[in-house]
Amino acid sequence: MAKILDISVEPRERSNSGVVNRLRKAGTIPAVMYGRKIQATNLQLNAKNFSSILKSSASDNILVNLKVAGQAQDQLALIQEVQHDYLKGGVLHVDFHAIAADEKIHASVPVLLTGVEAAEKKGGMLEHILHSLEVHCLPKDLPESITHLVSVLEVGDALHISDLKFPEGVSAKLDGHVVVAVLKEPLVAEEVAAPVAAAPAKGAPAAKAAPAAAAAKAPAAKAPAKK
Repeated sequence: MAKILDISVEPRERSNSGVVNRLRKAGTIPAVMYGRKIQATNLQLNAKNFSSILKSSASDNILVNLKVAGQAQDQLALIQEVQHDYLKGGVLHVDFHAIAADEKIHASVPVLLTGVEAAEKKGGMLEHILHSLEVHCLPKDLPESITHLVSVLEVGDALHISDLKFPEGVSAKLDGHVVVAVLKEPLVAEEVAAPVAAAPAKGAPAAKAAPAAAAAKAPAAKAPAKK
């Protein structure tokens, strides 16, 4: 199951881009928390602490207890979106989705396949089609990933969502017939040689001149005799 991590945050006044940029330069990430039962709240948190949480997590779905300064009660939340600065590095903004412990959530979890090498030794090539899967569950039941052993597959077999083992209380949103992976027969490329013109045999007569060339060598027509 996914671990629930503690994050200390502080309320933040809504401000312009200049103030937000100064926060980032000072090592603080602007954030917002929203949910069905709460009013949207602007927050800020320590960039270094948050980056370490992202690096240590195996999944993009991270459950957290938000410890809001000045509030006695923690708020359970799911990290909904993280905006990265791909040019300079670091995190630009974080969205927290506040949830209740007894409220079912939808989250996308990675699908990990083990035993790939053993499966491919049977002469096939494993094609991993579905790399993540949306699940429905209570926050406490949210898995970090869905793992399946594929070494039992034979060449030509397909792995479907219905074949996966889900923890108790967790279900897939997609239909069970959706294909996760296939152990395919390897494609063999056939080399087709380009036709090569045969060289004329020794002593063979030369090829006939093209009609156009023959016409060019023909004698010109005689002019009519003068009367």
